[in-house]
Amino acid sequence: MSPPPGAAAAPAVTASTSHLVLIPSYNAGALALQTVLGARAHWNPVWVVVDGSTDASLESLQQLAARDPGVRVLSLPRNCGKGAALQLGARAALAAGFTHALTMDSDAQHPPQCIRPFMRASQARPEALVLGLPQFDASAPAVRVRGRKICNWWVNLETLWSGIGDSLFGFRVYPLAPLLALMRRHRWMRRFDFDAESAVRLCWRGVPLVNLPAPVRYLRPEEGDNALLSWMHARLLLEAPAHWPALLWRRRGRGHRL
Repeated sequence: MSPPPGAAAAPAVTASTSHLVLIPSYNAGALALQTVLGARAHWNPVWVVVDGSTDASLESLQQLAARDPGVRVLSLPRNCGKGAALQLGARAALAAGFTHALTMDSDAQHPPQCIRPFMRASQARPEALVLGLPQFDASAPAVRVRGRKICNWWVNLETLWSGIGDSLFGFRVYPLAPLLALMRRHRWMRRFDFDAESAVRLCWRGVPLVNLPAPVRYLRPEEGDNALLSWMHARLLLEAPAHWPALLWRRRGRGHRL
């Protein structure tokens, strides 16, 4: 797979020592390279975790990383799931001294032009989880939009409407230490359930929430697993009542900022 013309020249973006972009990728084909190039135009560094892809995307990304020191490629020998790929990248990032990671999908659906505003919001409130609030256009399949509304309703019930604007949108900035502490304690959140469950559990832990709008476009069908999400909500609903008193106490004491 050949990189687009001009891909060899890295954008002149000052490297951050605290925040990086972290992209999990599985069989995204040419879109993976397009996504990384788009992210690099707005941020440095950008890390990719290739999750056992069987297409040629790993090789093309490694070629880009060889030319651009702002890109790092990690890989898993087999497909382990989005959450597992992000956990691998988050561990490596924390070990390298980074404190926060903006996650985005590798299929070019997420807006690279929003990276800097989201990073600034995170730098202003480093204790917070900065969540993307998707702004859909005509390319969004109606069945997916309706499905998101259902999932978000359950998430709001589990967190007593504490401020998770959208639980499934993977464009967000995580504080790495609480995220990894959470993942060490729970064996779930390793696949498509990662986005929703991590938001709920971080909310339960008292991590503040910030919601920012971000456009989303659909270049290929959105992947999902309704059975996995149903099982996730069943688990969370069993645990939720134990967390509701703390959520109500925090809301009474200081409220929540959206």
